[in-house]
Amino acid sequence: MTMRTRTRSGWVDVPHARIYWEATGEPEGTPVLYLHGGPGGSLGQGGYRKRHDPTRFRIIGLDQRGCGKSTPIVQDDLDHLSENTTQALIGDIEAVREHLEIEKWIVTGVSWGSTLALAYALQHPDRVLGVALAAVTTTSRDEIQWITEDVGRIFPEAWKDFSDAAKAKPGERLVEAYARRLAGKDRDDARSAALSWDRWESTHISLDPNWRPGVLFEDERERMTFALLVTHYWAHDGFLANGQEIVPRVHQLNGIPGYLIHGRRDISGPAVTAWQLQQRWQSSQLVIIEDEGHGGPESMAALSKAVEEIAARG
Repeated sequence: MTMRTRTRSGWVDVPHARIYWEATGEPEGTPVLYLHGGPGGSLGQGGYRKRHDPTRFRIIGLDQRGCGKSTPIVQDDLDHLSENTTQALIGDIEAVREHLEIEKWIVTGVSWGSTLALAYALQHPDRVLGVALAAVTTTSRDEIQWITEDVGRIFPEAWKDFSDAAKAKPGERLVEAYARRLAGKDRDDARSAALSWDRWESTHISLDPNWRPGVLFEDERERMTFALLVTHYWAHDGFLANGQEIVPRVHQLNGIPGYLIHGRRDISGPAVTAWQLQQRWQSSQLVIIEDEGHGGPESMAALSKAVEEIAARG
C-alpha cells in the first residue's frame, strides 16, 4: 500500500443536523471508526488518529450530533433537543458510513463512546468487523444512579455542593433537575447549572492517577454543550430503556470479536459493567488495567492492540 496520511474531512446532511467527519490514513486500509465520549464531547485535537498505523488503517472519526464541528450546536437548537437520541446518533453513523462507501468497519469507543458503539453494533451487526472499547459504559439506570448520587458516599463534600446546586423539585432525580435547567429558557440559570455540573464531573474522576484537579471545560460554550447533552442523555437512561438495555442484549454480538478494556481504579464507572458484558458476550475479552482509572495511556495502548488483533483475524 502507498501511505496517504492526509486527513480528509467534510459534513453529511441528516435530519436537522450536519455531521462532521474526518478520515486519515490508507484509504484502502481496514476502516476503524472512533466514537468520542460525553455525550457532548468531540474529536478535539484528533489524538485518536495516533492510536493506529496509518499505513494499515483508514481511521475515521465523527463529531456526534449537537457538538464539536457538527452543526447546529445543541445550545443553539434547543427546539430539536428531543430529537437528539441514541437512535438518531446510530442513524448519523450509518449516514457517514454510506457517504464514505464503507461496507464494514472496526468500531471503537471510549466512555460514552463505548455505549454508542455497543448500541450501534447491536443494531447493525452486519456492518461490524469487531468492537474495541475502553472505559466501558452502557449508560444504564444503575450506572447513572451511581455516578450522580451513590458515588457521593466517596466524595461527600463535593456531592453536597452538587446536590444543593441542582435545585431539584420534590421527587426529581438530580440528573433530571440539571437536565431541566440546562435546557430551560433561563440561560443564566443554565450557565450556573453547567458550572456546577462541571465541578462534579471533575470530582468523581479524581481517583484516576492520570487526572489533575480543575475544571473540565474553561470555554463556556464547550462546558454548556457537554453538560446539556450529558444530562439530556442520562436523564433518559441513554435512550436505552424498556427492552433496549445493552447488557441483556449483548449476547446477540456472539461471534463478533470484542475487547472490553477498563481501569481497576475507575470510580466513576466501576469495572462491574465491563465484567457483566463479558460474561454474556462469549466472543469478547475483558482487559483490566490495574493502575488506571477512567481511561489512560495503558488503556489506549490496549485499545490499539485490540484493533490490530481484530484486523489480523480478517
